[in-house]
Amino acid sequence: MIRRRREADALAGLLTRHPVAALLGARQVGKTTLAEQVRKRYRGPATTFDLERPEDLARLSDPMLSLGRLRGLVVLDEIQHRPDLFPVLRVLADRPRRPARFLVLGSASPPLLRQGSESLAGRIAFQVLQGLSLEDVGAGRLERLWVRGGFPRSTLALSAAASAEWRREFIATFLARDLPQLGITIPSATLRRFWSMVAHYHGQVWNSSEIAGSFGVSDTTVRGYLDLLCATFVVRLLQPWHENLAKRQVKSPKVYLADSGLLHSLLGLETLHDLEGHPKLGASWEGFALEQVVRTIGARPEECFFWATHAGAELDLLVVRGRHRRGFEFKRSDAPSVTPSMRIALADLRLDRLDVIHAGGHTFPLADRIRAVSLRRLLGDVTPL
Repeated sequence: MIRRRREADALAGLLTRHPVAALLGARQVGKTTLAEQVRKRYRGPATTFDLERPEDLARLSDPMLSLGRLRGLVVLDEIQHRPDLFPVLRVLADRPRRPARFLVLGSASPPLLRQGSESLAGRIAFQVLQGLSLEDVGAGRLERLWVRGGFPRSTLALSAAASAEWRREFIATFLARDLPQLGITIPSATLRRFWSMVAHYHGQVWNSSEIAGSFGVSDTTVRGYLDLLCATFVVRLLQPWHENLAKRQVKSPKVYLADSGLLHSLLGLETLHDLEGHPKLGASWEGFALEQVVRTIGARPEECFFWATHAGAELDLLVVRGRHRRGFEFKRSDAPSVTPSMRIALADLRLDRLDVIHAGGHTFPLADRIRAVSLRRLLGDVTPL
């Protein structure tokens, strides 16, 4: 078992500061395992309910009584199956001296758990758990992590074939079982086709009208499908940055599949050899490297953007925190060079510095405030915000 210390420390910190903490993320991403790590570190009694188990659901037939008498840490796994528990947690969180703290695990984002975010406003803190990262597996497994993705059972599978089989089963189960359990009534075949279409747009600016036309539905319907995949953590949008410049700037988001392994499965790619001959090779590597950078520097989603002008200047990733701005470009090359677009972004966006993340083995300066950084050396050469 890989111990994810950074995520465990962050979650334990939330539990010390808030009466309720929610750990959210896609199915099978490791939420239950991480919660168990935190439970073992907790000083005092701890009780766990798995809301997919009939016997645990029976124990919660009277939730106010069952939960009200518990002390210490109470873990409620797969909370999306019992959204009616959120008002109960609100009452219990407001008790004097807080005899218990609650950790809820869910496979849907707050918009799909709207009752939780509204009932527990001011009492709950959210943490999103993503797949394994370079920090978890080490630079020696970089290619495996890229090709297989970050789901633990996929990354750590005994063979490439076993990993690919697990991902195929995950996709089928997600569409046929997990989404219907969230109350989603869209046919699984429809969502599978749409998800595969999104995979072919990975790393591109989203164009709802174009997708809607090829899919044969309205823009609103397409946006609803996309929001659903985002809310269940399998697709991510990178918002555009635009400010008062004398240039026409792109104002539509970029779309990425959240996990490179799922991207490759939806594209029918099982091995590195398959991937190296595919047109989405560069986009796949860009999305993977972008995710590793964001996690390494500790950037929050609302701090991450891309920037592009209609004249052709662009920046793959802009991270803004307060008055500090850091830029990143991603090049699957071992000898990147400075481009006019980089110089324009450096000047127009007033960047503190610009790092070009590349596939080679060394980190070296390229120009004033611009350097080339090896993805393999990311953890040592790129500092957190």
